[in-house]
Amino acid sequence: MTTSNNRAKILPKILVVGATGKTGGAVVAQLRQQGWPVRAIVRSRDARSQRLDRLGAETIVADLFDPDQMLAAMKGTARAYHCLPFHPYAIQSVAAFVAAARQSELEAIVGLSQWLASPNHPSLHTRQLWLAEQMLAAIPGVAYVTLNPGYFADNYLRLIDFAALLGIFPVLTGHSRNAPPSNEDIARAAVALLMDPDRHAGKRYRPTGPALLSAYDMVKVLRRVLGSPVLAVNMPWWMFERAARLQGVAAFDLSSLRYYIEDHRQGAFELAAPNRVVEELTGQPAEDFETTARRYAVMPFARRNLANRLRAFVNFNRVPFTPGYNLGRFERSQGHPAPPAPQFAMGNDRWRAGHSPTSSLPVTPLLTSGELA
Repeated sequence: MTTSNNRAKILPKILVVGATGKTGGAVVAQLRQQGWPVRAIVRSRDARSQRLDRLGAETIVADLFDPDQMLAAMKGTARAYHCLPFHPYAIQSVAAFVAAARQSELEAIVGLSQWLASPNHPSLHTRQLWLAEQMLAAIPGVAYVTLNPGYFADNYLRLIDFAALLGIFPVLTGHSRNAPPSNEDIARAAVALLMDPDRHAGKRYRPTGPALLSAYDMVKVLRRVLGSPVLAVNMPWWMFERAARLQGVAAFDLSSLRYYIEDHRQGAFELAAPNRVVEELTGQPAEDFETTARRYAVMPFARRNLANRLRAFVNFNRVPFTPGYNLGRFERSQGHPAPPAPQFAMGNDRWRAGHSPTSSLPVTPLLTSGELA
C-alpha cells in the first residue's frame, strides 16, 4: 500500500457542494491531487460527474433543496466547501444545508460568497449570499470561513471566442478596473482554508488577481495571447442581453449580472484591490490575467477553425434579431422580494465600511495596470 493511500485514510473527508461548478470542480481536483478524500455532490450522472469519478472523488447524486438528502450526503464528512447555486430559491438550499449540518458531525465550512454581498443590494442572488453567510456562521460548533472573491476572470474570458474568431472584444464595463481572480486561484485559496480551517475560523478572505485591469487593458493582453488584432468594442447592454439569450443564458442570471456590471462601472471591484491573499494562503502568487487567458484560448469553443468561425459569424448576425428579456417584468412575475431602498455597493456606507483597505479584510496593495504596460 502506498504512502498516499495510507495518508488518505487518516485525512478527514471533505464534502464539496457545487462540485460540477467553476470553482467546485477545481476544488475537487486540487484536493484529490493532494490525496484528500472527497465526496462530491452532483445533480445527475453525466460527463461532469464522470470526470470527478476519474479524479477519485466519491460522487453522490443529491437534491440540494432536500434536508434529508443533504444529511445523507453529509454523513461521514468532517469539512465542507459550500457554493450557493445560482437559483431564485437558493436560500432554501442553504437552509437545507444548515439543517443537515446541525445534525451531522461537520466540523468546518468554507463558504464561497461574493465581494458585493449585502442585505440591500438590488440583486436577489447577492442578498441571498449575504443571508447565507449569516446562516452558515451561526451553526453551533462549526468553524466557518468566508471566501468572497469579486468579479471572476472567467466572466470576461467567456467572451474570448469573439476575440479569437471575430477580432472584437465586447466591453460592458467602460474604463473601470478589476483585479480578476481565476477559478483555479479561488479554488487554491479554498483548499488552503479547508486544510486548516480552525486557523481561519471567523475570517473573511477576498482572493484577487495580481493587477488592476480595465477591459481595454485586457484587450492588449488578448492581442499577445492570440497573436492577432483584437478591437475593443463598447457593447450596449441591450445587445449583450440578446447575445447572452442566444447562447442560452437564463433571465435570472442576467437579472443579477446587469447589476454587477453597474457595480463594476462604479468601481466596486477596484476597491481594496489587488491583494496578496492567494499568495499568503497558498504560498504561491496569484496567476496573472495572461496566464488565465492562454488557458481559455485553447478551449474548444475558442479554437480558430472553420466551424467555429462560421458559428460565431452566424450568431453575431443573429443578435439584432433575437428578442431580449424584460428583466424588470421577469423579477416582478417571479415575485422576487425587493429591499425597500436597494443600494449598489459604492453607494452603501455600511458596505464600504466593511470592505475598505482599513477594514478587517486582509488586503495588501500590489500592482496597477499602469505598471503592467
